[in-house]
Amino acid sequence: MHRNFRYAAICGSMALTVTLAGCSSLTPTSADTSGDLVLRVQGMPPATDKPGLALFKKQVADFEKAHPGIKVKGSTTVFDPLTFSAKLSGGNVEDVIKVPLTEPQRLIRQKQVQPITGQLKEWQHFKEFNPQVLQQLTDGGDVYGVPQNPYAQGLVYNRELFEQAGLDPDKPPATWEEVRTAAERISEKTGRAGFVHESKDNQGGWQLTMLSYAFGGELQKQEGGKYTATLTGEPTKKALRLLKDMRWKDDSLGKTLLVNQNDVIKQFAAGQVGMFMGSPGTYRLAKMQFGMENPDAFGAAPMPQSGGDATLIGGDVYMVPKSADKKHAAAAVEWLTFAYAKPQYSTEIAAAQAKALSADPKSAVGVPTLPVFDQKRQTEINAAIKPYVNVKLDHFKPYIDGLATLELKPEPPYQAQKLYTALDPVVQAVLTKRDADIDSLLASAEKDVNAQLAADQK
Repeated sequence: MHRNFRYAAICGSMALTVTLAGCSSLTPTSADTSGDLVLRVQGMPPATDKPGLALFKKQVADFEKAHPGIKVKGSTTVFDPLTFSAKLSGGNVEDVIKVPLTEPQRLIRQKQVQPITGQLKEWQHFKEFNPQVLQQLTDGGDVYGVPQNPYAQGLVYNRELFEQAGLDPDKPPATWEEVRTAAERISEKTGRAGFVHESKDNQGGWQLTMLSYAFGGELQKQEGGKYTATLTGEPTKKALRLLKDMRWKDDSLGKTLLVNQNDVIKQFAAGQVGMFMGSPGTYRLAKMQFGMENPDAFGAAPMPQSGGDATLIGGDVYMVPKSADKKHAAAAVEWLTFAYAKPQYSTEIAAAQAKALSADPKSAVGVPTLPVFDQKRQTEINAAIKPYVNVKLDHFKPYIDGLATLELKPEPPYQAQKLYTALDPVVQAVLTKRDADIDSLLASAEKDVNAQLAADQK
């Protein structure tokens, strides 16, 4: 496990399931009227992210200058588990796709994406990638994607609300019993939600997974080359009992219970939420998209534990779909290397990007992420961008110090989104029905998921 952190010029990404502006269908484009190859790429930030969009446009201009004959067409389409598979199967996707870390193993297994190993290995620093972040992108020695700003989940908390509740913001909760106590106190003293758990758009299942890891649980196993869901383990039941007690005994989860990540971060930015499970990268959304009035109130701690000593890692991955022809696939790998691998490796590019972003007071420069490359390189990158860091690193210190003691566990490797879909109603029932039967809810969800996984693996 790598103990060092990268202070990213652009903060960490997170698992998104909300669809932004995007095409309902795509027509393959080989060339424009000038004869240039048109490369369609996901990953363009939305208009609300002005610093990020400006950086993306500069990358496109620099890439096109360095690669005459290729024109890059950016897309703000983001991963939607309800439509992605159909679009991918029909070839209605861009030449570069962006997916959460839940997806690569399934896409590789189903041969829906292309290996990029040969071309990527031509880059002289390929061997310096952190093998931990490539693990979910590799099969049989082949690499199928480039990661962007991987992250590890922790506890995000409002330092101002901690102080108002008489809690020490420099000593955040380390166990889930401590979280429960702090949440109840915040609710009593401030009238705000002490803790909020996401519950819809597949994010209820996603957050239950990370909570189950903290209790020592596993939600999927592989036997004989086949994956099955294991949703009925005692750690997962304990995690749900905790939520049930916080909701119905403590009344510390607030009144808005059916929420996704954007809902929670928006409420957090408005000072309405004491704690939620998230990565340091959510700072960027709180400050830049939702206008957090006092970003210095943002605090981050490692994932609280109850016997698991583990936390979930994730991130975004850029891949080349099977539908891209040979020329577009080659151009796609050039773009992946230029736009994502090199900027995350180069101290010069990292410093230049950090400097450009720091010119905007609404930007977020210096939020910790997991290292994409080896420790030596990450230390050099940290030093390069240090002059432009505009976040209070001390407020992330509990997270950095505590995460080193935890096992970093990937999301369930096969069809995780189907697992999350089945778990969303379980979480919702626990939060909205006082008499919710946790055992039967999990048993039913496990049966449904395993029927789907069995059909997928015939």
